[in-house]
This record gives sequence, structure tokens and C-alpha cells, in this order.
Amino acid sequence: MPRIAIRHGRLGDPGPGDPAAAAGLTVGVEEEFLLLDPATGATLPRAAAIVAADPPLPPGAKLHRELRLTQVEAATGVCTRARQLREQLVAGRRALAGSARLHGAVIASSGTPVLSGPSTSENQDGRFGDIDRVYRGMVADYEACGCHVHVGVADAETAVAVMNHLRPWLPSLLALSVNSPFDHGRDTGYGSWRMVQQSRFPGAGIPPYFPDLEAYRAEVRRLADCGALVDESMSFWLVRPSASFPTLEFRVADAASTVDEAVLQAVLSRALVRRALADLSDGVPPPEISGQVAAAALWAAARDGIDGEGVHACHARRLPAWQLVDELVAHVASTLDETGDRDLVAIVLERLRRDGSGARRQRKAAAAGLPALLATITHQA
Repeated sequence: MPRIAIRHGRLGDPGPGDPAAAAGLTVGVEEEFLLLDPATGATLPRAAAIVAADPPLPPGAKLHRELRLTQVEAATGVCTRARQLREQLVAGRRALAGSARLHGAVIASSGTPVLSGPSTSENQDGRFGDIDRVYRGMVADYEACGCHVHVGVADAETAVAVMNHLRPWLPSLLALSVNSPFDHGRDTGYGSWRMVQQSRFPGAGIPPYFPDLEAYRAEVRRLADCGALVDESMSFWLVRPSASFPTLEFRVADAASTVDEAVLQAVLSRALVRRALADLSDGVPPPEISGQVAAAALWAAARDGIDGEGVHACHARRLPAWQLVDELVAHVASTLDETGDRDLVAIVLERLRRDGSGARRQRKAAAAGLPALLATITHQA
């Protein structure tokens, strides 16, 4: 959900100058889940009770409320290895599922709900109340869920420089993650209806090029002064630097259908950051892309995911989505080798080639009826 920039303490405590963060090694994941009625599949507003139950989690991991009480977030601690991250994600899902069950709900990992409950809005104070006041009907039933990845960097200036190098690759990260084909009981025809919903917010999508940190901050101030943002701690770009700590937050992916797909997003995001750091060190300039073509590439990824054509953001032409994914993997091959993640990426990508995206799997299950679909997206303890 669009909200205040991440406080890095939610993911652990490596501070400014931490060697692992400076090397682009630390990684953490925030997974957003829907809370569903196990009988009807409609969303249930049980987040406050589930978070208050405070189920046991791995060190550094936390549960948090989201804008709507039908959603909850599980954040890992700071990790440096894919196996460690996977263990924390599994533990977080298990703890959350168990707590949800005690409150008559199940958790679902889907970018949007198949069916919403009769009312998902409530009167709120504080920051959530400010968001409701500013964005009104846009967020009254906003239950979109993402898989957010945080990668450590040395400082905010470096974060902005790295961000410039990431822009062409964000559509492929989305294409791999599409997992939200349904909205209020209808098939939207899109792989990621969540991304369509997010595109309604001012300044959403792939960030523009920024020559330096001051230019980035000036643009955020400008959007806040225009009333498009609640304040300067907020932005809707799909990758952004933390306001307070040395991290880059990737907000592009739908809620991951499986733990392995969440890990895939994490290791690819980290590899992209590490490749960008190497390019910066070598004096390689960021690729030049048109903002309009970047928007077209993101829209194509949201529509068809990995199951159709995408748009090459640099060459401004259509290509098979899998060809664009293969180009991304080739781009980060050396950094995947550095962290020992290349085999993991190959295994998960092969599974996606065989079984299709989360959106395709949801549609296949829906053809067998609502119970089959719910079994596909929900997680039990």
C-alpha cells in the first residue's frame, strides 16, 4: 500500500556505513497478505486482532497492519543469504496463518482479492486517516498486496544513482510476479490488476531519471507541495530510496504466489543493485529510456506477464516477455554468481516456464470453481 517510506528498523538494524549494506548484500522482504473468510473467500477485517496476537517470528521479523483491516504484512529480518531469507519467509507465513486461523480467517497471497467483503473502509486517525482523506474513493476499497524487497546500499546519494540504472528492468520483475487477475469476482484480463490500481496514484510507476539526490528530493517536495503526496516521506515510484536509512525498496512485484517466487524477486533485485554498483564504479552511465516507453513496458507487463509480449524499454519495441527476462538474467549473471544465486534463479524460472505465472495458475484453478481457486492462493499453518 502507498504509505510512509520504510523505516529500516522494521527489517533489522544495519545502520549507515554497514559493510554488507555498502556492498549491496543485505536484503529483506515485506509480504502483504489478504485476510479471507475461509467459507466464502471474501475479505475479512481482522488485521488488528491478528497483529495484536503477536505470534512468534524469527529474529528481526515483524507483523504490521496495512491501510485496510483486511490486509496484514509480514516483514523478514535483514538477511544476507537466500536460504536464510527463505527460512524467514516460511516462518513468517506459518506464524501469520496460525494467528489468522485463531481469528476465523485464512491468509491469501494474491495481489488483489477475488471477492471483497461488504465494506473494507473504516474511520481512521493518524497517517492512515490522512491517506483516506487525500485519496478518498481511490483507496476506499484498495486491498492491493505486494512483495516489497529492500536491498542495502551505502547512502541515499548512491541509492538514487543506483535507481537510475534499475529503471529498464522493473517491467520484467513485474512480469515474473503477476498474481492478481481478478477484481470483485471478475477476470480483468490482466495478469496484475494491482498494478493497474496503483497506476491511478499521482507519480506512480517507473521513476524518472534523477541526476542526484537533491533533484530527487526536490521532485518529492514538488509533488507534496502540489498536494499529490501526503508529505515528503511518501512516493509511489516502484523503486525508491529510504528517507532515513541506506536501502533501496523495490515495490514492483505482486504478492508472491509461493515463497520461492518471493525469494526470486529478492535475489534478482539484489543482483540488479549489485550490477548497478559495479557499473557506477566503472563509470558506466545509466541507460536512456523514454518515460512514455517505460510506462508502456510496465503496462504490457501488467497485462500479459510472462505469458505474452513485453516491451523493451531501451529499444522501444515489442518482444516475447521471456526474451526480456532472459536478458535481465544475462545482465546480472556475474552478480548472481557472486552471491551463489544463479542455480536458484534457474530452478524457479524453469518452474515458471512450466507452470506459468501466479495469474495463470489462479485462472486455471478458477475454472474448477471457487474452492479450487481459494486453495491455490490461501496458506494454512
